[in-house]
Amino acid sequence: MTIEHHDLVHELPEFRDNIHELKLKDAHFARLFDEYHDVTRQVERMESEVEPVATRTEEEYKLRRLQLKDELYAMLRAHRD
Repeated sequence: MTIEHHDLVHELPEFRDNIHELKLKDAHFARLFDEYHDVTRQVERMESEVEPVATRTEEEYKLRRLQLKDELYAMLRAHRD
């Protein structure tokens, strides 16, 4: 099974420069960015079965990752406009 990588720059390449800028200038963005990547690493470990967990747990982590991505995307859009 191939594991997809969901780092934020890979997911939103058009915001590469904005991501870097906001990580440096906005503490809230930086905290959410770090949490997004922590959750992503945990999901990847679950998907690769390095850390086997119940399907429900994996789905909860994926939902949290999506929520974080949505919030980060909204912040990036607001910053760009």
